[in-house]
Amino acid sequence: MKVGFMGLGAMGAPMARHLHDAGLLAVVGNRTQSKADTLAAELKVRAARSADNFADCDVVVLCVSLDADVLENAAALAQVLKNGAVVVDHSTVSVQTARRVATTLAEQGIGFIDAPVSGGVEGARNGKLSVMAGGEASTLEQVRPVLEAYAARISHMGDTGAGQATKAVNQVLVAGINEAVCEGLALGEKLGLDPERLLPTLMAGAASNWFLDKRGATMLRGEFTPGFKNAHMLKDLRIVQAVTRDSGLRLPVLEQALADYAELVEKGRGDADTSALITLKRG
Repeated sequence: MKVGFMGLGAMGAPMARHLHDAGLLAVVGNRTQSKADTLAAELKVRAARSADNFADCDVVVLCVSLDADVLENAAALAQVLKNGAVVVDHSTVSVQTARRVATTLAEQGIGFIDAPVSGGVEGARNGKLSVMAGGEASTLEQVRPVLEAYAARISHMGDTGAGQATKAVNQVLVAGINEAVCEGLALGEKLGLDPERLLPTLMAGAASNWFLDKRGATMLRGEFTPGFKNAHMLKDLRIVQAVTRDSGLRLPVLEQALADYAELVEKGRGDADTSALITLKRG
């Protein structure tokens, strides 16, 4: 199986490396060409300069930022991939975008799996991501060896778009946890508690969670190297907002998170880690 990987950011580059370690990676591509050239030279694979360079791939994996990027790449790949090839999209986009891409590719006999991931940069580096997949079950089985290279769990959530719908739920939970952790730790600072005693105590009880474990100590030290950027969280939450607009649900945590991450971006903190949220909670 020949696999191409497009999108070599903080998540994509380590995922591509796992594919190389599994003996599957044939070609890498990125909007910034130098990133593709550097990784291709390191891994001794091809660096793509256009969609044509993916033409011999059985599977092409996308891990890009925006709906427009996914649509653009899918349209280009539809013109060059062979009948029976599959595109897997790990980006976080709208359900509607996932369905549009599936239709575009299906017209050329190309399969599609919308497969957003969760687990952060650590999950990508350690090959322990959770993959939420939408699409045909048979198509998912076709690409399972690809996903297994960097996933701890692969869940088939339903038809095309179900992966993105699951990611919307995931991001509501993530945003809420972030809000609570940052507020709680800001309170702990105000009360003068020792972080070296506070954090392990919290992690040993019902307050334990991934964000507290991975970001608690660094945020209290004022270190906000991304992980997951505020700008990306804001983009994701706006997708969720659009999904939920006609649901009739009350989602005040989502609304608060949207306001907070918009404020961080407006203050020039868009490229900082989401744990920079604590700077707002400190008042």
